[in-house]
Parts: sequence; C-alpha cells; structure tokens
Amino acid sequence: MLSEACHDVAHLGHVEVLTDKFDESLDFFTRVLGLKLAGRDSTSAYLRAWDDYEFHTLKLSAHHTTGVGHIGYRVSSPEALERRIAAIEASGFKSLGWVEGDMGHGRAYRVEDPFGHVFELYWDTVKYRPPASDAPALKNNASRFHATGASPRRLDHLNLLAEDVTEFRRFMETCLASRVTELIRLDNGRIGGCWFTVNNKTYDLACAEEHGRGRGRLHHVTYATDQREDILRAADIFLENGVHIEQGPHKHAIQGTFFLYVWEPAGNRIELANAGARLILQPDWEPVIWTETDRKKGQAWGLKLVETFHTHATPPVKP
Repeated sequence: MLSEACHDVAHLGHVEVLTDKFDESLDFFTRVLGLKLAGRDSTSAYLRAWDDYEFHTLKLSAHHTTGVGHIGYRVSSPEALERRIAAIEASGFKSLGWVEGDMGHGRAYRVEDPFGHVFELYWDTVKYRPPASDAPALKNNASRFHATGASPRRLDHLNLLAEDVTEFRRFMETCLASRVTELIRLDNGRIGGCWFTVNNKTYDLACAEEHGRGRGRLHHVTYATDQREDILRAADIFLENGVHIEQGPHKHAIQGTFFLYVWEPAGNRIELANAGARLILQPDWEPVIWTETDRKKGQAWGLKLVETFHTHATPPVKP
C-alpha cells in the first residue's frame, strides 16, 4: 500500500535537455513538435507547451553531448521547500545546495541521485503572462492554441535510467516524497521499472533499469496531448519532416497511455502521449505489479517494443 501522501512537492516543473545540435533541435521542438519559445539566453532556449502555466517546461541547452541536465520540481509552498531540504540533508543522498534561478524561476535547491541525475526543488517561479498576440479566447487557458506542429498541451513526465531501480525508488520516496503507482518485478526479484507520482496523476517520472553501462542517462521526455487523434496527426507531421519514428502509435499496457516515440535531431527520445485519462484518486492505492511474464505479452494490444527502446538512451555510451 502507498504510504500516506505527502504534498510537499506539487508537480514536475521542467526538464533541461542537452543537445550537441542546438539549431536543429530548437527547430524540431518549436516548428515540428510545436512548443513555444518563451525566452533565450546565451546557451539555452526556454520552451513551453501552449497550456503550461510556467514560463518554461523544457530548457534546451547547447552542450558537447546529449541527455538530461537537470529535472525541476515545484514545491507546494516555501515551508514545504524547507521540509524537503531537511529531509534531503538527513537522508545521506548527495546534496548540491542552492543555485540561483534562471529565466524561468527563482533560487532552487539541488540534490543528486546515486546514478548521476540532478534534481532541483523550487518555489518562486515565473508564470507565463501572454502578450495580446498570444492571449487565449478562454481565460482559463495559459495561452492561445497555435496549431503549430504537433501542439502538445503540457509537459507530462520523463523516464530515467538507473543501475538499481530499488535504490532510485528510495531516493524518490525520501527526497521528493514520491509514491509508486506501478512497477515491474523481474523473475530474479529485482525491480526492473518503477512509476512515481507526487500528486494524483498516475505518474510524472518513471525509472527503468540501465542496461548500457551508462550513468545519469535519459530515456525520454513526454508531452501530453488531449486525445489519441492528436498523436495520429503528429505521426504524419513527423513523417513529413523526416523525424525518426521509433515506435507507435500504440497503447502501453503499463499506465495505459496511447503513445508515439521519436528521436529529435540530436538523438534524445521524445514521446507524445494521451496521458490524462487515468488519475490516482484512491487514497489507499496499492502499486500494480507487473511480472516478466506479463511484459512478454507486449504492449496493451500485443505490439512488442523495438530493440532500440531497450538499448538507446542519451548520452550514448562510449564504446
């Protein structure tokens, strides 16, 4: 059974993605995927989906390699941030301390998991204020629906790789007060994958077992669409623009999302998913456990994942 919910952490706020092909990646994320450019500095572009309320949910940074720079979670209050800092500093995990904010938020407190992924927690944020040209017709939307590219609605989740998913679970539960909604239990007893939430979404972060001898690697970042038909249309958009479609459209067995995976020009995997159908409203929810036998059946309708889904991640592992 899930432990009693702690609401110190409100939601996944943003992900920093690194690219060694900055111009090509920026073109993909804006023109093809359809994120909006909120701002730029000397090394990064700050991007958001049309209904993300914060200034940015994706920080695209020029780098000598690919992968994830850091993962940002917004907390529920200044007091909640202090509680999380106390928990982190008492945990034995690697505290990195305070960093100054960037274009999208104020000061943030950073911590590193045992596998090289950097997380930050922050309260002060920059809320997107649309200019007249981007003002929505409905005032409860964050900005105008612009119908550029695939046009996802919001950031949904990301998937990281770790050599020991059980230890990563301990990190998420201790430092971010996350709860587990579903997991894969391998025949040898190890946890092969784990899905986490800090609110009533089914998950905002997943972790899978690292098979490539890499460290701190990113499996994928996911943006959410309103409906399945948006993903079918996106597949045609990606096809017309020469984007590598790795898998889908299809439906996951775990979490039940309709999905499409592509690689952006630098090789980072990006997913579109119709991810809003299921919510964890049950306060005594018990994690759903999937076995190796379950997983060998494939996805919800029997499709087997392609080999690269299990081997490709960023940054690539040097031979």
